[in-house]
Amino acid sequence: MSVTLYTTPTCVYCKMAKEFFRKHDISFREVDVFKDIDAREEMFSKSHQMGVPVIEIGNEIFVGFDRATVARALHIQ
Repeated sequence: MSVTLYTTPTCVYCKMAKEFFRKHDISFREVDVFKDIDAREEMFSKSHQMGVPVIEIGNEIFVGFDRATVARALHIQ
């Protein structure tokens, strides 16, 4: 299952999400929407949100980092 994490350098919740993925050995693609305008537009078209983090797991979009919701989506107990 592919995981994409749309982030900015100063986002605390983005850092929490990255730590969570690393702790659980989940590979993910990090996309810095602060530096990449095209990625920011891509994130907005998928989530209709400008805030980060936006997490894409497979075909599902999650706005913000809710540990329990993300764990369920990744089938982590």
